[in-house]
Parts: sequence; C-alpha cells; structure tokens
Amino acid sequence: MRGWAWAAMVALLWPQLALLGGVGARREPKRPRQLSPSTMPLNATIPNSQEPLGLPKPPEAPGPEFSDAHMTWLNFVRRPDDVAKKRCRARDKKSGVLSGPPGPPGPPGPPGPPGAEITQDALLREFQEMLKEATERRFSGPLGLLLPEGAGGQLVAEAFHCRLKGPLLADKKTLVELQGFQAPAAQGAFLRGSGLSLASGRFTAPVSAIFQFSASLHVDLSELRGRSQLRARDTVRLLICIDSLCHRHTSLEAISGLESNSRVLTVHVQGLLQLQAGQSASVFVDNGCGATLTIQSSSSFSGLLLGM
Repeated sequence: MRGWAWAAMVALLWPQLALLGGVGARREPKRPRQLSPSTMPLNATIPNSQEPLGLPKPPEAPGPEFSDAHMTWLNFVRRPDDVAKKRCRARDKKSGVLSGPPGPPGPPGPPGPPGAEITQDALLREFQEMLKEATERRFSGPLGLLLPEGAGGQLVAEAFHCRLKGPLLADKKTLVELQGFQAPAAQGAFLRGSGLSLASGRFTAPVSAIFQFSASLHVDLSELRGRSQLRARDTVRLLICIDSLCHRHTSLEAISGLESNSRVLTVHVQGLLQLQAGQSASVFVDNGCGATLTIQSSSSFSGLLLGM
C-alpha cells in the first residue's frame, strides 16, 4: 500500500523535475535578476526562458508583432504621409500657436524738417559753375598751355584766316602749292596762335587734334577765253593736303569745270582733318587744262582747332 503511494507521487512530480533539469542546463554564465510576481508590472514583457513556472502564459494578441527594433524603425519610415501630416497638425493645434491676419497699420511718424528752397536763379548759377568746371578740365592738358591768359579765358587756341598777297600763275598740267599769304588788315580778320607760316602758306599743328580747314580759289577766266578754246575735260582741282602728300594722306578736295560764262571761277573746299603734332596742312591747285591759269589775290585759306 505504501509502495503504491510512492509510485503515484513520483508519476505526478516527474514532469516538473524534468522541466527543472532542462532550465538548469540552459543557464547562462551571468543571468539577469528576475522580477518576482509581486513586483513585476502588469504590462511588462518577459522572455520565454525567464517566465516563472507557476504563472499561466497570457493569450497572444492577434496580428503581427513588432518586437524587433529594426522592424519598428522601418515601419516608422514607411508610414503614410497623411498620417504624419495629421499628427503635425494635431500637435500645432495643441501648442496653441496660430497665425492670424495682419493687424492694422501703425500711426504715421512725425514730419521731417523742411527742405531748402531752390530757385531758378540758383539752378542757373549751379549749371554755369558745372559748365565752367567741365571746360577747365577739357582744356587743362597740352591745349591749356596754348590758351592766352586773360580775364576772359579764350577757348580757341589756334585759328587763322589769310589771303594771298598777289595773283599767282598755275602752269598747265601742274600741281602748285599756294604760298605768300598775308593777314588782312580789315576788321574781322584774325590770326591766333603760332601754327601758321604766312610765307610758306603751311599750318603746322602744335598738338595732336582735329582741325577744320577751308579754302576759296578764284580763277580769272577772261584771259583764258581770248587765248584758246576751252574743252569739256578741262578742270581745276582745289586740295588741302597733309605734309604736301595729297595722294598718300587723306585730303580735302573739290573739282570744277572751266566752262563758265562768268569772268571769274570760284572753287571752294571745306572739311575736317586730324593732324598729329608736327604735321602740316597747305593748299594745292591742280591745273588740268592746257593753258596757264591766273589765281587772284582774293583767294583765301582758313583753319580752326576744334578739339583733342
């Protein structure tokens, strides 16, 4: 009877002893401290190897479990955008920081001090001073050294107007340079600067600048008609050349035919030339007919320095 009781007790306790033996075999070198059932929180999760033996296992919740940290992070990254936006809007509403419409404008500031009164006379004086300063700066270079001194401060440094002393002869089929000029004594004539040589009829540029030249040629045709018959190809050319090189440099030129009913033929040429310092300009007559031409003393040569 006693032996039967021991056999029944061993049969009942054998599963628990086998379970205790397996747990002891899997024990790690350093086992974390286990919480007792009395101090364990209700929502704590205990691994299967550390669950107390006497407590029943709670039922598993349906659906996938996200116990892995890597899976939890991937799930957070792959969440829909509308969910994140809803959470952000809900957080903004809870924070209480809302932007409303702009407020009304503030009151205007105090008025500034009154400005200075500017009249037309003051503006005119200021404009004249600016013009004077600009003129002084323009002629403050090499040209300013040639300006005559005086209260008026003349702006034209080189200018001249001269006429021939007497009549000249131009042989047939020749190119003649006009020489022997004089400054007219009549009022209105002028000779300013030192660039013109009246004897040679050449104007030498004191500085590199742009000059305006003009020449008037008066040819006596009365004697020419009595001596020979004029042809349609008979012409006369009037030129103003640089350094006497009419075909090499730019020159001012005018051509006229000799078929005229008048006793005097007038040829006029005018234009602009740029001369370097030291270059000269003079008047030439090209007689293209077969007879000698007489150039009257009223023929003139003029020049003016325009600017640098």
